[in-house]
Amino acid sequence: MKKSFTIIILLAVLTFIHCKKSENNSSSSTGAGAPNKALASGPGGSPGGPGGAGGQQSQNSPKYDAIITSSRIINRVITSPGTILAEETTNLQTEISGRLTNIYFKEGSNVQKGALLARLYDDDLKAQRSKLQVQLKIAEASEQRQKELLAVNGTSQQEYDLATLQVSNIKADLVLNAVSLSKTEIRAPYAGRIGLRNVSPGAYVTPQQILANLSQVNLLKIEFNVLEKYTSELKPGSIVNFRSESSDKEYQAKITAFENTLTDDTRQQRIRAQVIQPDNKLTPGSFISVTFGVGKDDPAVMIPNQAVIPQARDKKIIMYKNGVATFTTIVTGYRDSSNIEVVRGLKAGDTVVTSGLLSIRPNAKINIQLK
Repeated sequence: MKKSFTIIILLAVLTFIHCKKSENNSSSSTGAGAPNKALASGPGGSPGGPGGAGGQQSQNSPKYDAIITSSRIINRVITSPGTILAEETTNLQTEISGRLTNIYFKEGSNVQKGALLARLYDDDLKAQRSKLQVQLKIAEASEQRQKELLAVNGTSQQEYDLATLQVSNIKADLVLNAVSLSKTEIRAPYAGRIGLRNVSPGAYVTPQQILANLSQVNLLKIEFNVLEKYTSELKPGSIVNFRSESSDKEYQAKITAFENTLTDDTRQQRIRAQVIQPDNKLTPGSFISVTFGVGKDDPAVMIPNQAVIPQARDKKIIMYKNGVATFTTIVTGYRDSSNIEVVRGLKAGDTVVTSGLLSIRPNAKINIQLK
């Protein structure tokens, strides 16, 4: 009985040892196979291998647009907005208050210099003039009598002087009355065209009220602003070209005057020019586009406007050198609608990045595609 029990215990121990050995062999086989799998999958581009993630990242990295700069001749033309002005324009107003009795002009008509346009009520002033004229005749007759009496010592010198003074005072009152009568008449200060009237006969008007507008439209001028750096290119007598939206024709104007100071907000100088051979298609107040040439037609390096990164004190561009993004400070010059001239900081043959500028960091490695 004891012998059988001992045999059973030995068999159980042998079975346990055999199971442990089998587990150890299985663990050894798994540990040895893992490195081989990793080595096999690494070069092939598995995400877990040494070359897998790097190869995929290189293939998916963005490509930025870039250009190779070149030098070319450019026609430097500056465009500036402007306005057409009449040679002279005046708001017709009265000097005194009164009732408007007559209007002698038609809206939109041409008038000559000195033409009577309107008249205020003046009957009271005319009555005063008649009274003064009668008084003058009497005073002159009295002066003559005093003069004759003085010749025969029939009166004193003082009496004669008082009679003479009376005549002078009445004459002065007549002059003052004539001035007052002239203020009741509104006349054209120059030849021009009348616009729309704002009053009707019988209305009581004051000096603050505008009766109509008078403009000298046979002679026109233009007004436009120029940036400070271009003012040296223009002078009195220079010719500029301009176009109006009301006509397809290109007109010319000769510069006549410059404003003394620059504007505070935009640092521009206001310029006026006389229109050469204006026609009836040009209307005062119309918007125009003024163009003029600046500088010489020398070779220049131009890059797209979007390639420039504005800074607080300067401007920068991103240059591509040996696969690396290099930030470079530049000085710009002439600009047109799509390109800008680089005066300093760039030369012909350099490669400039033109897209994705905000996502690029200094000295970062980038890929480009030339446009």
